[in-house]
Amino acid sequence: MGTKRDYYEILNVSRNATDNELKAAYRQLALKYHPDRNPDDKSAEEKFKEAAEAYEVLRDPEKRSLYDQFGHAGLENTGFQGFGGFEDIFSSFGDIFEDFFGFRSRRHSRSRAMPGADLRYDLSLDFMEAVLGTETEIKIEKRATCPDCGGNGCEKGTEPETCRHCSGAGQVSRSQGFFTVRTTCPTCRGNGQIIVHPCAECRGIGQVMVNKKVAVKIPAGVDNGSRLRLTGEGEAGPYGGPPGDLYVFIHVKPHEFFTRRDTDIICEIQISFIQAALGDKISVPTLNGNKMLEIPKGTQPGDVFYFNGKGIPSLRTRGRGDQIIQVAVKTPTHLTKKQEAILKEFAELENKKLSNKLKTILKGDPGKTAG
Repeated sequence: MGTKRDYYEILNVSRNATDNELKAAYRQLALKYHPDRNPDDKSAEEKFKEAAEAYEVLRDPEKRSLYDQFGHAGLENTGFQGFGGFEDIFSSFGDIFEDFFGFRSRRHSRSRAMPGADLRYDLSLDFMEAVLGTETEIKIEKRATCPDCGGNGCEKGTEPETCRHCSGAGQVSRSQGFFTVRTTCPTCRGNGQIIVHPCAECRGIGQVMVNKKVAVKIPAGVDNGSRLRLTGEGEAGPYGGPPGDLYVFIHVKPHEFFTRRDTDIICEIQISFIQAALGDKISVPTLNGNKMLEIPKGTQPGDVFYFNGKGIPSLRTRGRGDQIIQVAVKTPTHLTKKQEAILKEFAELENKKLSNKLKTILKGDPGKTAG
């Protein structure tokens, strides 16, 4: 392990340097070797840590006195071991970095600002509302930025004050033998600031509960389980943080006539056996009104017909699915005597027709014998 450089030499100040001179010197080095300005530069990282260690010692009257008398050896029994990494540095000098750079370091911020929570809303839609699209309004309860204090939690005309217990670091240090243990400041609970005069409206929280109406546009073609994201309609971020998002989960009620399969819709129509046998033209409901369907002669139960492009709009493309029409042939009930007589006559004709067909088949192969 190499010999440590003189702390005054590192900061390039005299041994009689004042606190302001030390701070100015450290500011210059911190700006020059800050890791955000020197990414992946190991040499700059070491110099950044070295300057932070020097400033940490010389800004503390007790440590500086020991160092002036005994050099680095004078610090051995104080528990000070330097900094283990950037997080320790930013934790100790959080308020200083804010003063230096005009913003809080992205690597470590004492700001309490955090993103707001996302919210969920379950919305039930009728089948037709889902497939054709609609606009609706929902009512949600959420946390919003306090209008009185603007989210800082302080009474009007006041601001949060730097915690005196931790000097704004959010952490306090205590020595245990040769080690220094950093813990969350019990006074400010790690915030680095305390609210001396809390806002009466939000009691220092910076947020209040509100009821808000939110307009929701439902695109045509949403399905059961679809999720819509409304950016920024979630809860407000604590202490000025960005708001969360609102996620609307869609639940589609079943339809009495249509069922859905991806972008196709399926329906079943019943026709009489007369219509099936003789053919007919019938009116069939679609998503956009009725449409005529031609039933050909001899239609069988279970036959399927299509209305191309009459299904559900696709959310991914500009196309639409098809309408699939399944045929069910209905057997008549409660026949009158005349209807029964007609059907019996029809049956006799069918039987005669079948008998003649069998005779024709047999006559066509007279020499064929079994075995």
